[in-house]
Amino acid sequence: MRAWFACTGAELLARDAADTVGRLASVQAAQGLSASAEQIGAWEAQIARLREAVAANDGARWTVALEYDLIRLGKRIDAVVVTDRALLVLEFKTRDASPAALAEAEDYALDLRDFHAGSRAHPIVPILVTDEGAHDAPLQPPLIWHGVVPPLRSSGAALPAMIAWVQAQVPAPNRKLDGAAWLAAPYRPVPGIVEAATMLYARNGVGDIAAARADAANLTRTTEAIARAVERAKRDDARIVVFVTGIPGAGKTLCGLNAVFGPARQEGAAFLTGNAPLVTVLRAALAEDAVARRECGSAEARRRVGQALQNVHRFLEHYVLRPDEVPHERLIVFDEAQRAWDEAKARQGTQNRTSRLTMSEPAHTLEIMGRHAGWAVIVALIGNGQEINTGEAGLAEWHRVIEASATWQAAAAAPLVGSRPPPWLTVEPDLHLGVSMRSVRDVAAADWVEAVIAGEAERAQAIASGAGGVPFLLVRDAGEMREALRRLARGRRRAGLVRSAGAKRLRAEGLGAEVQGDDIAHWFLRRWPDVRGSDALEVCATEYACQGLELDVVGLAWGGDFIRGAGKEAGGGWEARRFAGTAWQREVSEFGFVRNTYRVLLTRARYETVIYVPRGDADDRTRDPATFEAIAAFLAACGAAAPCRESAVRLEEPRTLL
Repeated sequence: MRAWFACTGAELLARDAADTVGRLASVQAAQGLSASAEQIGAWEAQIARLREAVAANDGARWTVALEYDLIRLGKRIDAVVVTDRALLVLEFKTRDASPAALAEAEDYALDLRDFHAGSRAHPIVPILVTDEGAHDAPLQPPLIWHGVVPPLRSSGAALPAMIAWVQAQVPAPNRKLDGAAWLAAPYRPVPGIVEAATMLYARNGVGDIAAARADAANLTRTTEAIARAVERAKRDDARIVVFVTGIPGAGKTLCGLNAVFGPARQEGAAFLTGNAPLVTVLRAALAEDAVARRECGSAEARRRVGQALQNVHRFLEHYVLRPDEVPHERLIVFDEAQRAWDEAKARQGTQNRTSRLTMSEPAHTLEIMGRHAGWAVIVALIGNGQEINTGEAGLAEWHRVIEASATWQAAAAAPLVGSRPPPWLTVEPDLHLGVSMRSVRDVAAADWVEAVIAGEAERAQAIASGAGGVPFLLVRDAGEMREALRRLARGRRRAGLVRSAGAKRLRAEGLGAEVQGDDIAHWFLRRWPDVRGSDALEVCATEYACQGLELDVVGLAWGGDFIRGAGKEAGGGWEARRFAGTAWQREVSEFGFVRNTYRVLLTRARYETVIYVPRGDADDRTRDPATFEAIAAFLAACGAAAPCRESAVRLEEPRTLL
């Protein structure tokens, strides 16, 4: 049950208010929290206002749900009132009538729309209720009472009149809302990666973070398959590499984090990734959450999350330099294992750091974890089509080093190389994640991206038509892109700009600045009016900053590095280019990496992606208008539509009814 307490309107009026408050306090105590005098007072005031509103509007048959849990947000709605024709989402504040408080109420309503099965077909009305202020209603009611309408403000005293206004404005439904059915309907949130990591780190099971759609149920099956492999390793004192494959956004990272933060945490486990931005963002988010939950102080929180989330290159170098040291971790998750370095890249290192490695990263990983006397598990997360740089070994190297080993075995959904599984491989179909969870409402989004990247306009258009449209919008003006992002990012949804690192000439469009280093954590975690946050829409994240992470709404600026051109034999009419000096050069050898870059960028949004294709400049040979016209025409032919210009968030000038 998601609500701490629920009853009919008649029961709310008949019950002793003190008993209702006591039930709420009892649930809070059962969760290990004590209700403060301030909280008790707030509940008493809220229940009094609700009783007045129900009595004044003949709401005896309505349903009232108090403290409705929203797992994805880690918060609770103060009250949901299910009338005969609408869902009223009430957020009570003492005096805070700020835009942030209004956005909070709207975000709760959006959460119900997206993840609560009983809410999707009904009008959802967020109302911010404060102790002071007027009863504000728009001069012009919404023309369409479907989904989440713009949030309303009301004083506590005016709440009965506000609800009466809503009831009078909402068209009568063909069938009245059933409060009991609404309470029983499943609530299955799809958390973002930062939210999911925070919840798992706080020891919530992955079962509480279920998919919003039945067709994404293999997330649970994959998690269970990993657990079975770990138990087999423990039972047999075996060394097993568990390969988890999947399309972008299918939940691979979530499965990996669950493995690390689950029971294996007690025996030593770590999430290893070469994705420095992912480490930066998750470490900051988990440490802040641990401090907020009063689990420990700031320094200790940073130490703990630093052990759980590590840079894979530093992990390997540490143990290569200490050949006799056995890792503390019995289980490690190797994130983006398809990007593990081959031997040449491993020996080369980076521009800023000389490498101490002598073998490929897969080879070193097996050697290091093989130092354990007894069992060890490596969970290797494999993103299909997400290699974005040279020197990435891919599955073939993992296959080679496991086959060359006398002590390691593996489990995967299919053979790593070839069509016949070798004797050391156990085929486990549940280890593949084939349904994207990132796109909350549109399961066709991932297939559409694959068709676009393959250059198959007819297939993309068929996918878009069959799905009734896809969440990809096309604009030709940077200002229009920002306007669309702000309009689409309702409530607390987060918007941000992304672009390819190779899109060098976007500098002429004012999109040259990119977020780097420690600023990446601020970009993903801070919110406007903090100008460091992504929704300031001032700087872009490249594929290196956003791979493995996500935003609710994305503005993708398309650069001159991936264009429609002469490369039909390589990629359906796409051509990759590199900007050198003052001109573009065709890049044949790097075509696959550039194509994967745009696959990554096109799959960063949980909701809509607004694709901005510049118009170019006839006087600038590096920004040929015809080049961009061809890109825009192709995306339009694929089904990318122009954004709707109707405001979804702004209210008309309010009028006071009381």
